[in-house]
Amino acid sequence: MTVNDKVNILMVDDQPAKLLSYEAILGELGDNLIKAGSGREALEVLLKNDVAVVLMDVSMPELDGFEMAEIIRQHPRFQKTAIIFISAVHLTDIDRLKGYARGAVDYISVPVVPEVLRAKVSVFAELHRKTRQLEALNRGLEQRVLERTEELRQRAELLDLASEAIMVRDLQGNLKFFNTGAETLYGWKREEVIGRNIHELLQTSYPMPIQQIMDNVTQSGRWQGNLVQYSKDGREIVVASRQALKLEEHGSNAVLLEINRDITAQLHAEEALRKAERLAAMGRVAGIIAHEINNPLEAITNAFYLLRDHHSLDEQARMLANMAEEELLRVAHITRQTLSFYRESQQAVMISVARLLDDVLELQSRLLRLNAITLDKKYLTEGAILGFPSDLKQVFLNLVGNAIQAMPEGGRLRVRVANANGNGSRRFGVRVSVCDTGAGIKPEDAKRLFEPFFTTKSAKGTGLGLWISKGIVQKYEGSIRFRSLRMNGRNTTCFSVFLPGLRAADGGESTKVQEAIGSV
Repeated sequence: MTVNDKVNILMVDDQPAKLLSYEAILGELGDNLIKAGSGREALEVLLKNDVAVVLMDVSMPELDGFEMAEIIRQHPRFQKTAIIFISAVHLTDIDRLKGYARGAVDYISVPVVPEVLRAKVSVFAELHRKTRQLEALNRGLEQRVLERTEELRQRAELLDLASEAIMVRDLQGNLKFFNTGAETLYGWKREEVIGRNIHELLQTSYPMPIQQIMDNVTQSGRWQGNLVQYSKDGREIVVASRQALKLEEHGSNAVLLEINRDITAQLHAEEALRKAERLAAMGRVAGIIAHEINNPLEAITNAFYLLRDHHSLDEQARMLANMAEEELLRVAHITRQTLSFYRESQQAVMISVARLLDDVLELQSRLLRLNAITLDKKYLTEGAILGFPSDLKQVFLNLVGNAIQAMPEGGRLRVRVANANGNGSRRFGVRVSVCDTGAGIKPEDAKRLFEPFFTTKSAKGTGLGLWISKGIVQKYEGSIRFRSLRMNGRNTTCFSVFLPGLRAADGGESTKVQEAIGSV
């Protein structure tokens, strides 16, 4: 209803002449004037129309004005409808109180003064018009609120679908919104963190003073950079954070929208790639050096071979020459091993797992002596398999290297090679076990041991060694597993690698395998 909309005014009187006079007086108001000659007729009009004012004679046949007013007030639609009584007889105060009790809002006595009647009806008609306008505005506002609420709900659902952590907080850090992505990343439930200082909870470390960041946000409205945070279970997380300032209505308050993306794995991968590139470069340099050393080394070895039987040497000099020749042969062996790491075969070749392990253990012999580690090795088979030597050397170097690092105060390293069937299956192969008596593996670390970037060596490890080793073993359709036990006050950790191998059917076939291995 607008300001100019007409309202309905009901005039009730059993005398038509009075109704005509009321119509003449109220016609100037420009509203809809409805006439009723009895109370029953008036009730029919009320049920069919929205009436602003009822102008009613007190004394009428069938239903008088008081009874009529009481009936009108009993209906929920008309409990606030204005009722004005017109009386041709003098009413006592008791009669007036009775009328007010039944629902009347005003009285007019006969003779009727046109200006007074018109003014009173006009006031109540305008009041009704304003009331309807307010009701329409309220309905419109309620509809807008419902639509806005639905829009916000849909936005919230979309934010919950986002994989990034999305948070809204005030400038003091108190959290107002925390989406499902944030719950997944940090481990905190929404109801646990709303209203709390989120960056105190996450122990956020900033790349610059926090006040400088807030100054940047206030001045430019935005800031982005990397933050170091901690999840509920204590994991360190590095996130790429984007923050935007939004002023609320009237500019009285401001909130920060913060979107954080986990880049921990990405940074670990980049660091691992840099280390791998450095190791690859070192490997190429080592290969070049070994190649360059190999030529003069061969000449020196030949010279000592001729020298050891020279007639000019006495017994002591000959003994020293033999010792020097033995050490030269050892240096030559190490040089060949270094070159074998650098020179990878393009096709799979026959490999002896036992000899491969001997090469690895020889490379680690210095660390074994320095750490006072006793080596116990037992090879029940040569372990003939078809593969790439450098791949398997990487696996065994990783396992032996981990075992040595686990025993800085000394211990026992046990290496075994035996024929076996793969985890109860009928596949024939070779099983290699590498066991140490070091610190052991914690139960909480056991489930994550083969995950990329997970390490128990703090900043010393990349967390890729066992992950890469598992990938290499799986490439051979093999398996790698481990057990860590504590018995009699001592820890024992054993890694077991199964590699599908070649079964020697008879003596002749065994000889062929040995010859193939020897030729590699």
